[in-house]
Amino acid sequence: MTTLINIHQLTKTYQMGDSTVHALRGVSFTVASGEFVALMGPSGSGKSTLMHLLGCLDTPTNGRYELAGQDVGRLSRRARARVRNEQIGFVFQTFNLLPRLSALANVMLPLQYRGRLAGSVVGKTAVSALEQVGLADRMHHKPTELSGGQRQRVAIARALVTDPALILADEPTGNLDSQTGQEIMALLQQLHQNGRTILLVTHDADVAAQTQRVLRMHDGAVISNQ
Repeated sequence: MTTLINIHQLTKTYQMGDSTVHALRGVSFTVASGEFVALMGPSGSGKSTLMHLLGCLDTPTNGRYELAGQDVGRLSRRARARVRNEQIGFVFQTFNLLPRLSALANVMLPLQYRGRLAGSVVGKTAVSALEQVGLADRMHHKPTELSGGQRQRVAIARALVTDPALILADEPTGNLDSQTGQEIMALLQQLHQNGRTILLVTHDADVAAQTQRVLRMHDGAVISNQ
C-alpha cells in the first residue's frame, strides 16, 4: 500500500506565560492510502493538537508531517490553505453547516472557494456528492429542516465534494443518538470500502472497533498503534 500520512517525531509546544506546554512529544506513525484509522485518548492527550496539524490548521514545532509525499508541516499559511481545500475533507461533531444555505449550497462551498470551476460543474459535483450520502431528495432543504443524521450526511458530502486524499472526522457520531450514529458509521464504512482514507477521532470504543486500527494517545504521545 502507498503511504498517505507519514508522521515522524512530531512535537508541538506552546508558551503559556512562563510555562512551556508540551502538547505533542515525538509522535510517529504512518497511515496507508485507503486505511480507516481511529484516534483515541483522554482529554489533554494531544488528540486535538494532532488533528489541527493533520488538517494543516497549524504547524509543528519540530518533526515532519508528510501528506502524499509532501512536507506540509513547513508550508506557508496560503499553501496550507490550498492543501486543506484540495486534499483534506473535514467532518465535525457539530456539523459546521451554514444555517441560511441549503444543503446543496453548503456542499458547493469548498469548490466555490477554489474560484476556477464553472458554476455548472460545481453544481453537478455537489449533487453527485449528496447522492453518494443518500440525500438527493433533501438537497434544497436548509440545515434547520434536517435531522441530526441528515445534517451529518450533508457534512460528509461537503467533505467528499473535492475528492480529497484524506477525510478527517472529529467525533462524527458525538452529537447523534446510537442508531443514527451507527448509520453514519455504516456510511463511513462504505466510503472506506470505496477506497477513501479516513482518520476518525472518537471517545467511543464501539465506534473505534469498527475501524481497521486504533491509535491511542496519552500525555502527547502515541502509546498504542494496533
